[in-house]
Amino acid sequence: MHLDVQVLRDFYYRSQLGRAAQKGVRDRVVERWGDTRGLTLAGYGFAVPLLRPFLGTAERVIGLMPGPQGVMHWPADGANHSVLCDEARWPLANDSVDRLVVMHGLETSDHPLALLDEMHRVLSPQGRALVVVPSRGGLWARSDATPFGFGRPYSRGQMERLMAEAGFVCAAHTTALFFPPSSRRFWLRSARTLEKAGRNWGPDRLGGVLIVEAMRRDTATPRGLRVAERMPLRVLEGIPVSGAQPAWRETAARGGETRPNPATNL
Repeated sequence: MHLDVQVLRDFYYRSQLGRAAQKGVRDRVVERWGDTRGLTLAGYGFAVPLLRPFLGTAERVIGLMPGPQGVMHWPADGANHSVLCDEARWPLANDSVDRLVVMHGLETSDHPLALLDEMHRVLSPQGRALVVVPSRGGLWARSDATPFGFGRPYSRGQMERLMAEAGFVCAAHTTALFFPPSSRRFWLRSARTLEKAGRNWGPDRLGGVLIVEAMRRDTATPRGLRVAERMPLRVLEGIPVSGAQPAWRETAARGGETRPNPATNL
């Protein structure tokens, strides 16, 4: 279930709790990505609050917003960088995104694997993706006062299995939002201190959101045989397989042929 874009906008831009949450997660994204000069950045779901620091440095910044959520002009004080799209059909070319962040997209998706397959298609061979989801053990997933209280929360193990099924390697993980989801003045004043303490000393299970960094498995440094060299089991040979394979899986099976590009058919 996607939240309406107006609800998300009001939380992140018009409430003190939302601005504190925005800073807590955004600081982690800036920390992971560092210098983005000359890179193409994209965010899916309602990730535009995390992309603002990169507007002046990255070559291209794109905010992708799913149809059921709705779209808004962003940034409000400049030329529009946001676009409405289907969750499994983005208007981007294959291998075109160097840095990708997803927030309020995966946990509310009706077809999470289809969404991850589209992420795999647009991410460049050496690109990195950050997926922000509510932490199953955190306080923020238990409160309806914030957008992180909606959709399906994830544990670290669940995220690693889901990303592996979609062809990603989880390179790192971290957490954010160590302060409680409360609008009381005391907690808002303490938010920055609690975030710093949680980042340095706090256990991950106390964080309200889980942030997983992933790379495409077919281009990540292999520990064993390459994906194209792994031999499948022969036990089920001859049994027809139902359902179409995602583009990246078909490419691996063919040995690296060019993947179809939905952006050219829009």
